[in-house]
Amino acid sequence: MANILDIRRRIRSVTNTRQITKAMKMVSAAKLRRAQDRALAARPYAQMLTNVLKSLVSRAEIYDPETGEPKHPLLAQRPENNILLIVVTGDKGLAGAFNTNILKAAMRFLESETSKNIEIEAVGRKGRDFLRRRYPVAKPRTAQSQGTPGITLIGEHIGVLGKVEFSMASEMAGRVIDRYCAGEIDSVYLLFNEFKSVISQRLIVEKVLPVEQVGEMSIAQAEAMGMEERKRALEAAKGAGVGIRPADTRELDAAAAKFAAAPVDYIYEQPAEELFNSLLPKYVGIQVFRALLESVAAEHAARMTAMDAATNNATDMIDSLTLAMNRARQAKITKEIIEIVSGAAAL
Repeated sequence: MANILDIRRRIRSVTNTRQITKAMKMVSAAKLRRAQDRALAARPYAQMLTNVLKSLVSRAEIYDPETGEPKHPLLAQRPENNILLIVVTGDKGLAGAFNTNILKAAMRFLESETSKNIEIEAVGRKGRDFLRRRYPVAKPRTAQSQGTPGITLIGEHIGVLGKVEFSMASEMAGRVIDRYCAGEIDSVYLLFNEFKSVISQRLIVEKVLPVEQVGEMSIAQAEAMGMEERKRALEAAKGAGVGIRPADTRELDAAAAKFAAAPVDYIYEQPAEELFNSLLPKYVGIQVFRALLESVAAEHAARMTAMDAATNNATDMIDSLTLAMNRARQAKITKEIIEIVSGAAAL
């Protein structure tokens, strides 16, 4: 049986660990609330931009009436020989299976597209480290330098998820748009964790380019949370005081949608076609920005859930060690009593 002093030392160590995990849980809960507020604050702009584009689609000639081909290069669809995959993971660990699930989904996507050239941009340290160990790091290929099919890591963005800025997302989207318009890539996919609430999340691979239909997500892969994950997230949210329901924005969405559906002939300062061409890249940028915001919120939710489970496990371990210590102490007392009684009987 273990020494009582050793057991007390272990209890003290586990107690200190429990204090750390409990503090990390509360910090993640506070960051989650702020991340939810930021994602919600960015939604009205994205919704109105989408509705303006929908309104312009019905008023502008975005397709050539003779050939039927789209006039804007971001609408042009071509065979997917060269693919760009943007993988959004976290910069830090201790978030349960958050990063692992994203990287598993990335590997499944790469395995399903083995006959094509795939370039990867990693957002987050965890994804960068994982992909760098498996695939070569190279410069982006040009339209003239496309060769045999292969997978390469062409870019990384580390430390940008601490405070996501729209300027950074817009710059990233601008580089992607320029490469797509130049014919260097044929499609762009965005892999991230879509966040609606603590118990409503799904891991998706969204097709960003070409834009198939304004306001509609083109999902290539999707994986929702399991029942066990939802239960753990629900327990963690209750303990931290975090809301489990997504914010109700139906009235705001309905009011914004009236702009696109209204039978009014709006008078724009610029021609409708010119305005559509200038706003469509911003639409792609807001999609990237939304993905980063939701991924940050999902990471904080996963870390909160993981730290809640660690705190509960530490409590169970302390109870188990306390019971073992009491048994060891009782056995020691019993042994001493037997020795005293045996010595007295021998006299």
